[in-house]
Parts: sequence; structure tokens; C-alpha cells
Amino acid sequence: MEKTEIIIIGGGVVGASVAYHLTKRGVKDVLILEKENRQGLGSTGKATGGVRAQFETDINIRMSLYSIDFFERWDFDCGYEPRGYLFFATDEKQLDYLRRNVEKQKSLGVKAIEIVNTQTISEIVRGLNCEDIVGGSFGANDGFINPLGVLEGFTRKARENGAEILTGTEVISIETRNDKVVGVKTNQGVIKAETIVLCSGAWAKELAKTAGVDLPVEPQKRQIVWAKTAEPLPSNLPMVIDLGSGFHFRSAVDFVNPSAVADGTDVLFAFPDADGKSSFDTNFDESFIPKVYERAKHRAAFLAETTVVREKCRAGLYENTPDHHAIIGGCEIEGLYFCNGFSGHGVMHSPASGRAIAEIILDGKASFLDVSCLSLERFTTGELLHETSFI
Repeated sequence: MEKTEIIIIGGGVVGASVAYHLTKRGVKDVLILEKENRQGLGSTGKATGGVRAQFETDINIRMSLYSIDFFERWDFDCGYEPRGYLFFATDEKQLDYLRRNVEKQKSLGVKAIEIVNTQTISEIVRGLNCEDIVGGSFGANDGFINPLGVLEGFTRKARENGAEILTGTEVISIETRNDKVVGVKTNQGVIKAETIVLCSGAWAKELAKTAGVDLPVEPQKRQIVWAKTAEPLPSNLPMVIDLGSGFHFRSAVDFVNPSAVADGTDVLFAFPDADGKSSFDTNFDESFIPKVYERAKHRAAFLAETTVVREKCRAGLYENTPDHHAIIGGCEIEGLYFCNGFSGHGVMHSPASGRAIAEIILDGKASFLDVSCLSLERFTTGELLHETSFI
């Protein structure tokens, strides 16, 4: 293929969502370029599969509301399971923060969200050490999705609508002329296009640089420990998050091998390691295990007594921006658009981000949701956003 109308760089869940939403609007000449030999080998395949509306900023809350509703109503089964998200606080300052957030979330239309006391928390998660917990917030409609299922759904629907995908095709540079995109140079040759959407996650910065654009997206290694409990976990166990430390855990699901027998004893736990540097390294580091167990042992005996399943522990990359919010929109290079920088929320916000960038490309702006605050311009004007509850 030597020419196409729209090129999407990156075949993960965000790129697939962009293709789905563009083709749903009637655009047929859409090409996804994926550098790996198959989809799902990057950040999408390493995701924990959480989805929540419990955020601090209006835009994150609104994107979550749209996306959760999309997952719930979608005619493709993406594994949406509303088990809830429980944030707990260990001091009054944290609890006040959660109270303010819950009030905002309610005002924006979030349902089944409430502040809960220590007694309720102990009932939601049996066996949790609540001695230092002063309260928390629980969102019953938050929960889990299958990241690879979402990827498959967007890709299948986009292909049915006319999109194509080339795997094993690595983009080396974005080609421009007179401040307009004219195509991309790949390891398979040059492909011409007048519209390019960069959805390559943590790897986007270097590609943007080839077009002369400074994209403030940095990779950060995040690791997850997979373990087995002695007894089956409660079937309704929510995502449980310590607001202060970021330590969190949930029942584990094998998205890569969905036919694997599940006995209810698989659990994932992690925390944002302060020692994690900006890096493209995705090799799991064994030294992370004692660090996370130090937190697990304090929080619950059923976590402390687990057995690590080393072959299922994994490391992936967050694509962080300075304010931990996505970059969605165009730039000074005509025809070049970004859908990047989700800082760990790419899968859960993929329905909203894909539709938003499709509308920006086709209509000049997103009309279903105002995402102008997520433009690249905010980093030069100083209009950064603030979000504390990222993990």
C-alpha cells in the first residue's frame, strides 16, 4: 500500500478505538500500523483491566461516565463487570479529599457512589486490616473489563467497516512538507497520507519529534505481582486501593489465556514504586516482590499468605504527561493528531478518546464531550490539570 486517507500509528486499544469511531462515521480508507507481529503485546496487554468514575477532575469523570456506559451497552462482550472500586483513607486529610471528590462525582452524574465508614469497609472486604483506616469511598458501578476483549471488539468492528491493519510495520518517522503531514516512513517503505493519528502510547514522543513536535509523554515502568491465595477470594471482591500509598489489589483474570481454569484464588497487587524511573524496560524485576509484600502483609493476612506465580508477574509502561492527563487533539502540523498520555487510563477511557479524536478530525471539534482542556497547547499556556487519584 502506497497511499491511504488516514494512518493510525499504534494498534493498541486506543488506536483501535480511533479506527472504530472513524469508520463508524463512514471513513473507509483507514490504516492501522502496528509494529509488533500481532496486537496486544504492548501496554494494552499488560493492563489490569480496571474502569472507574472515581476521579478528581471533571474531564476524567466525564470520560469515565461515557466509557462505562459504552462498555455496558456495547453489543460486543468486553467483560464489563461492575464489582466496584473501594478507595480507603488512613487520615482525615485523605478522607476530606474523597468527600470532595464524591460530591463532584455526584454533581456530574455518577450514580451509586458514596462515602463509607470503617465498619462498612470491613464488610466489603472481609479480612482487611482496618485498624488505621478512617473511611473511604465506594463506587458500585466501577469495576473491571477485559482489555484484550476491548481491543478485539474495536478492531473487529473497524475491519467490518473497512479499516485495514498492517502488523510488523514499524513507523520510523512522520514525514512533513510545509508544516503538513504527507505520510510515514516505515520499515516496509513509505505510505502517503494527509491525516495521521499518533496512538503509540509511551513510544509517541520520539515519533512526534520526527515531525518537529515536542510531545511531553514519558514512559514509566509499572509492575504487577500475580499470586495465589490459600482460599478462594470473595466472588464480589472490588478493586481495593490505599489512597495514601497507591497499594491496590483485585482478583486476577488471565486475559491472555481466557480458557485457563479459574479457581478463585488468583490475585493481583501492585503499588506505584517511587524507585521506578522513566524507562522502556518491560522486564519484571524480582526486587519488586518484597516491596509490594511489605504493603500486602500490613493490609491483609490473606494477601500476606499468598504464593507468588512468577511466570505471571508482569511489567508494562504508563505513558505519563506532566499533569497525568491525556493529550487529545491536533497541533501546529496540519493533519497530525494525538491520542496519547493517558497515564494508566488508556483502556478505561478508550471509547471516549476514540470518539473525541474522530470528531476533531472530521468536524473540527468533539461535540459529544468538550475535550479542549486536553489539548497539547495547555503545556505552553500553563493551563495544566490536577489529578491526585492516579495509581
